Amino acid sequence: MKRKRDNDDEVEIEEDRLSELPDCVLHNILSFLSAKGAVETSVLSPRWKYLWKRLPTLRLHSSHFRHLKQFTKFVSQILSRRDGSTSIHTLNFHRQLLVEPQLLKRVINYAISHDVQEIFIQVKCDIQHFPPCLFSSHTLTSLKLAIVHPKIYAMRALFPNSLDLPSLTTLCLHLFAFSVGDDGRAEPFSTLKKLNTLIIDKCEVVDAQNLLISNITLVNLTIVIRDYPPNACIEIELSTPNLCTFCYIGSPFHKFYGRKGNLSSIKHVAIDVKLMASSKTYSKFLLDWLVELANVELLTLSSPTLQVLFLVPNLLKVQLRSLSNMKSLKVIMKQPSSIPEGMVSFLLQNAPSAKVEIID
Repeated sequence: MKRKRDNDDEVEIEEDRLSELPDCVLHNILSFLSAKGAVETSVLSPRWKYLWKRLPTLRLHSSHFRHLKQFTKFVSQILSRRDGSTSIHTLNFHRQLLVEPQLLKRVINYAISHDVQEIFIQVKCDIQHFPPCLFSSHTLTSLKLAIVHPKIYAMRALFPNSLDLPSLTTLCLHLFAFSVGDDGRAEPFSTLKKLNTLIIDKCEVVDAQNLLISNITLVNLTIVIRDYPPNACIEIELSTPNLCTFCYIGSPFHKFYGRKGNLSSIKHVAIDVKLMASSKTYSKFLLDWLVELANVELLTLSSPTLQVLFLVPNLLKVQLRSLSNMKSLKVIMKQPSSIPEGMVSFLLQNAPSAKVEIID
């Protein structure tokens, strides 16, 4: 673009091509910013003044605020000034320090009432029960909750027994407690008809010793267990006929088995357990897992996992009845651990042609 001065000299004026883009493109650009950053773009020009109000993505991160009071005030203003007719696609709510339960509940209620599809909440909060609407949304496809209680020995947030989330495909839970039903066991996932991926990270079962993971659509499962022995080992039972990938991180404190041979669908397995003083007590559990996982094609184990497995008495004399379909064995080396002599051959006894990779 050119403009003439009074003396007929022409000067170049830079065009604002970015502002000429359609709203949907600008909203996509702003969605990569925090809510605070998106609001700050309103001063760029009149074209940008109200764009943040119609953003389908809410990234509420407290790292941009020095004090909780400032963060709380900002979140309240965002929720009250945002265009209420615009649906929310993604809510990302993150604060490392304490969040008041009332604020967390208000954010959740607002997102659910605006047909949110994806929620990721990572906060420290003294909350035990979430708003019921969070577990009865028909638009929610992904739910990731990491709730740290400010008191170390306090009761964890309870995950409800009854769920009405017909569109949910991804569920990630960190530091939750599962309550038991009338049959004396916890079975929280059976009503999720589209669930594809489930991550259970350092969760516990309240007053029970049996966690049943029952779901006909589940394909990917990750379980992370805390590193110190629980007061009582629980049994993790799988009724997941379409499960393909299973990842376990932690220590093998729990018995693990499939209902009616239901582990035969699992083809990819990754196990990373730590070598601890109590490992010998639970090493037999790890061997039992390998027997249950009969049809594994890709097996990935850490070197500490092999050391724990090696603690099984007379292990190298055991004749495995599984792993005959294994095509690939990967060992992830973790210092200072090493691979016990004979362990690789032990795992390959029914699949001698499987490819072996040692990864540093």
